[in-house]
Amino acid sequence: MGSPPDTSKTIKMERYNSYVRRINSTKLLNASSKLLFRATLLIALVLILFFTLNYPPLFSDSSHHAPIHRHSFLSTTADFFGGASWEKQVRHSATPRRPNGFSVLVTGAAGFVGSHCSLALKKRGDGVLGLDNFNSYYDPSLKRDRQGLLAKHQIFIVEGDLNDAALLRKIFDVVPFTHVLHLAAQAGVRYAMQNPQSYVRSNIAGFVNLLEVCKSANPQPAIVWASSSSVYGLNRENPFSESHRTDQPASLYAATKKAGEEIAHTYNHIYGLSLTGLRFFTVYGPWGRPDMAYFFFTKDILQGKKIDIYQTQDEKEVARDFTYIDDVVKGCVGALDTAGKSTGSGGKKKGPAPLRVYNLGNTSPVPVGKLVSILEGLLNTKAKKHVIKMPSNGDVPYTHANVTLAHKDFGYKPTTDLSTGLRKFVKWYVSYYGIHSRVKKESEVNSEHPKGSAA
Repeated sequence: MGSPPDTSKTIKMERYNSYVRRINSTKLLNASSKLLFRATLLIALVLILFFTLNYPPLFSDSSHHAPIHRHSFLSTTADFFGGASWEKQVRHSATPRRPNGFSVLVTGAAGFVGSHCSLALKKRGDGVLGLDNFNSYYDPSLKRDRQGLLAKHQIFIVEGDLNDAALLRKIFDVVPFTHVLHLAAQAGVRYAMQNPQSYVRSNIAGFVNLLEVCKSANPQPAIVWASSSSVYGLNRENPFSESHRTDQPASLYAATKKAGEEIAHTYNHIYGLSLTGLRFFTVYGPWGRPDMAYFFFTKDILQGKKIDIYQTQDEKEVARDFTYIDDVVKGCVGALDTAGKSTGSGGKKKGPAPLRVYNLGNTSPVPVGKLVSILEGLLNTKAKKHVIKMPSNGDVPYTHANVTLAHKDFGYKPTTDLSTGLRKFVKWYVSYYGIHSRVKKESEVNSEHPKGSAA
């Protein structure tokens, strides 16, 4: 009987082939995993690039329905503002459309005067970029609605704070502004008694921060900024002239505005910044501030509430030089047009630069009682008046602007009397708040107050 065949070589060969197959299978699996990982990474990078280029970052939403307090829990530094889409919006908004047009940064652009000035500049072909922090001093929804109005005219508002130096530097890196219209501030005389630090942060620290960025910009912009008639304080000379003393402020608000004028002098003297301060006198009109008397008087009269009418301690009527918004806008634009160039470069002064201050008022003081009478006629409703002595809250009893200097230097001439201006305000108010009952139709009002009649 023969011996069985030798199969050891066959078995060894099969084991070897099996080992080789396992090795190759492992290599294939590893190669496939690496290929899948690289493909996934590539797809992710492509998607990130696509969304960066085609969708604005969180803060660039220009809709006035955006959440009011987004900035309260997310940083507003340049880290959140560097996207390509954001820079494209900034440049597009700030690019002038007329030959030799300005490129203007408007701070407080969602505010009353800021929104009106932004629209006026954009409509004439200048580039306008807004900056606003949408604070809650008064209802931010009104600011959001102004923002929406500006967005319809392709004006972009960057949401951020004046004290955010990184953000300001980023904005100036993107746009070589020719001008800055600085209107952002903590407003209101009486609120200073409740929150004094807000005035220091906004009106002093914020202004200095802006000037620090402007002094280092290349080119340095010319700056027009909002001072206030409040700087005249306890001055008793009338009408108020730019040559009168302003070293007796009656409120912290007035003191911060006076401080701003002195700070402006310093930056003009050291760094060659062109600076023009505008002392506004009781500005009113459509899209106005709810904390102003004409605004809350209108609201309270329609709601049947009592309104406080102040008298001085010697029982004289309090009077204000009420200035219609359109007149103030013309003054702001005129100041920008004649501002003159800054002379510094790289933060160093090369020569003297303009330093100016002007009154922007109506030159026609009107007693507050007369204001109420006009509103009663326009609203077809009798006011419930409560006459009281003016408290010691920082208010002054009388304001009256001498605008001779502004007229001489840039043709400033107010043309709107109080009756006409209030009629336009009431028309906006009842439309904006959807009020139709009791308010006289415009045709009725026109018949009682012909165009051009004195207040």
